[in-house]
Amino acid sequence: MDKKPIKGNRVVRFYKSLVDEFRQDKVSFFIYISLRAIVTAIGILQFLNGSYQNALLCVFTLILFLLPAFVQKTFNVELPSTLEIIVLIFIFAAEILGELAEYYVKFSIWDTMLHTTTGFLAAAIGLSLIDLLNRSDRFKIKLSPFFVALVSFCFSMTVGVLWEFFEFAMDVFFRTDMQKDSILHVISSVALHPDGKNTPVILGGITDVAVNGESLGLGGYLDIGLYDTMKDLVVNFIGAVVFSVIGYFYTKYPTAGRGAKVVNRLKITKKENKDET
Repeated sequence: MDKKPIKGNRVVRFYKSLVDEFRQDKVSFFIYISLRAIVTAIGILQFLNGSYQNALLCVFTLILFLLPAFVQKTFNVELPSTLEIIVLIFIFAAEILGELAEYYVKFSIWDTMLHTTTGFLAAAIGLSLIDLLNRSDRFKIKLSPFFVALVSFCFSMTVGVLWEFFEFAMDVFFRTDMQKDSILHVISSVALHPDGKNTPVILGGITDVAVNGESLGLGGYLDIGLYDTMKDLVVNFIGAVVFSVIGYFYTKYPTAGRGAKVVNRLKITKKENKDET
């Protein structure tokens, strides 16, 4: 009598198949193995030290490392080696360095750098999706270079906005602080108008703020996430615009200039079926 395959075995086989996706490129596989070893070691140390939340973050990071291979296998597409490596390093920089090593607090530029990179890469993914549709025989509509760049830009900005929604939801429902606060010395608000009119009252030279009568010693007014959110969207916009401009010239002149080299290193392509002759 045939035995039904154990579900755990299927999971292991699927995991091995994802790792095999990385093995196809030696450089990306080396980066994957190296980062996985580092995160595993950090996770074990965090667990032994009783920092179970940090240990779970390491486990989550290890799962995220499989994302490029998962996308390739699930959607039958090919991610270029450069894109795979950037994604792996990005995950490590965001989760391990940003969260565990507290780079978000130690280096104000860290979060800005990651959001700019997100805008650039998301635009590259958006262009790849449109390029796949343009090359497909199933779709008769072919977008012009301008609309390819526009859709690429809009895709990137949509990803950026959705991520800010996620940060806001985490802060509201789980009391995290993903939308970091800012210290301001000047504020403008209609809520401070004594007659309740729609005229902003400007308060400048703010050096302290008090809560329940107690000074917080912050040196200014505490803005709850607004400036951080807008800054993230602005740098996402910059990254999206830069790649969209490159993508426009690539679509218009696919084999000319350095733009073609940049796009080809980041563009997702349809995986060739080796079974077909």
